[in-house]
Amino acid sequence: MAHVFAFWESRAFYDSFMARSHDRLASAQAGTFKDAQVRLFDHRFDVKTGFEPRFTDADLLRVALCRVHEDRAEHYVLMQEKVWNPAMAGSPGMIRGLFGEAPGNEYLVLSMWRSAAEHGKYRAERVERLALRAQTEADIAALTGDIVQLEPSWTV
Repeated sequence: MAHVFAFWESRAFYDSFMARSHDRLASAQAGTFKDAQVRLFDHRFDVKTGFEPRFTDADLLRVALCRVHEDRAEHYVLMQEKVWNPAMAGSPGMIRGLFGEAPGNEYLVLSMWRSAAEHGKYRAERVERLALRAQTEADIAALTGDIVQLEPSWTV
């Protein structure tokens, strides 16, 4: 499995790429992958510091895709900002991240870490306690995610 993340300067640049170049590039890649899933998220806020799509200082990426109950969306976003974001920002191995939103109460939490060991410390020490405090179980209808070991040769 491969995860490909693209960061666009603006929606106008994204729309221009889709209109002018996407189909040509996609046809050149036909047969090189199967079951591609594409989601487009709007940046809502940064996690820790100003997000930069720079991966040279990170070894691991944690991606969480959350579908939130419609009546809990406002609470979920508030808890990301007031509970989860400060907790991740306070973890020594966490470099930076972002919180994004898509239509249909879907959210992306992307965090970059110095190493798997640093991420493991954060997870073991805090996640259960934070989930209870944020009432995460009541907010989330579905959660998928992955730990991504970064491959430097794939960074462009």
